[in-house]
Amino acid sequence: MKKSTYLCILAAFLCVFSAGCKKADPEAADASAKAPAQVDLLVWGAAEDEALLNQIFESFQQKYQGEADFHITFSPQSESSCMDALMNDLENGADVFAFADDQLNTLVAAGALEPVEPADTIKASNLLEAVHAACVGDTLYAYPLTADNGYFLYYNKRYFTEADITSLERMLEIAAAQEKKVSMDWSSGWYVYSFFGNTGLEVGLNDDGITNFCTWNGTEGPIRGTDVAQSMLNLAASPGFLNTTDEGFLKGVQDGTVIAGVSGTWNALAIEEAWGADYGASRLPSYNCSGQQIQMASYSGYKLIGVNAYSASHEWASLLAQWISSEACQKLRFELRGQGPANKNAAASQEVQSSPAISALLSQSEFSTVQRLGGNFWDPVTVFAGNMAAGNPTGQGLQEQLDKMVEDITAP
Repeated sequence: MKKSTYLCILAAFLCVFSAGCKKADPEAADASAKAPAQVDLLVWGAAEDEALLNQIFESFQQKYQGEADFHITFSPQSESSCMDALMNDLENGADVFAFADDQLNTLVAAGALEPVEPADTIKASNLLEAVHAACVGDTLYAYPLTADNGYFLYYNKRYFTEADITSLERMLEIAAAQEKKVSMDWSSGWYVYSFFGNTGLEVGLNDDGITNFCTWNGTEGPIRGTDVAQSMLNLAASPGFLNTTDEGFLKGVQDGTVIAGVSGTWNALAIEEAWGADYGASRLPSYNCSGQQIQMASYSGYKLIGVNAYSASHEWASLLAQWISSEACQKLRFELRGQGPANKNAAASQEVQSSPAISALLSQSEFSTVQRLGGNFWDPVTVFAGNMAAGNPTGQGLQEQLDKMVEDITAP
């Protein structure tokens, strides 16, 4: 046998022997197969939530320890502008993000969100209105997170009894007698809706997701548009009424000139500090309209957690979103940030129910609706309500003003 032939046979034998040795090492093969995959997730949330979210990320990683090598990055992004930031570069946007519910339709239409599973479990675990806010039609596209973006009545118990706060006219009468004020912001259609919401007069978003319908200028039915407008003029004429922004309301509370007002949970701590033991909160009062007492309505808003449809780790991103919005994490959010839970069990907890502001908001929720409006709503309402707050200085007919407002609200 030639030397070269012998060497070839020897090399072949060594290759076979080596391969056989490798097959005989199953532990090494198993270790390689079970090595955790690296999962990179980018999360957007409010800057104020960073410490809270870091705690949540830590508990999530502990729950799934050994199943993946997580690299979770937090980047501050306001919920109110989340949609705009995401639309700028959807494919490279956050895997998981918090956003305001009024952005849902646009995000779904853009293909940024996919239906959430298990939908039935999530729907059953959360407050009905919060679920509606996370749905397009009957399809759930996001995870409900908070149910506290609405408004209600703050009042100083030193001046008002529980019977007094059921009537806005009575409150204004008391404030005027004390040379104090009851405030509300009529520069924002968000608050002005409260006068029209329970009258049978309607406003909302058309099926195109862009334009509005509106019957606030209605001339038939038990309550007409002019009835509401006249009631607003009557309220504004009271020396106990103050039309001011949220900032003006809080300033008045702190300097003692404002003894009641309409606002949201974001002012709760500052108002409690100012009024101490006299701090009170309740659902909105009723007001007199065409001889009837109309319970004031409100818009409700919700924060949701979304999962980017283009996420490279969509399954893990969905699990993280579900974890962030879980009952335990919503309770933690209330403890650390004072935000009202969307989860039924968390909302029913003693800690949440003992918060005057959250309790008032939940009481008002019976008379609230999810805000779904096109962009043309805001400016016309500001103009109309501003004229009412000023006492209609031009003397223009109320029906004419209502017709103009509706025309602009419903414009293409």
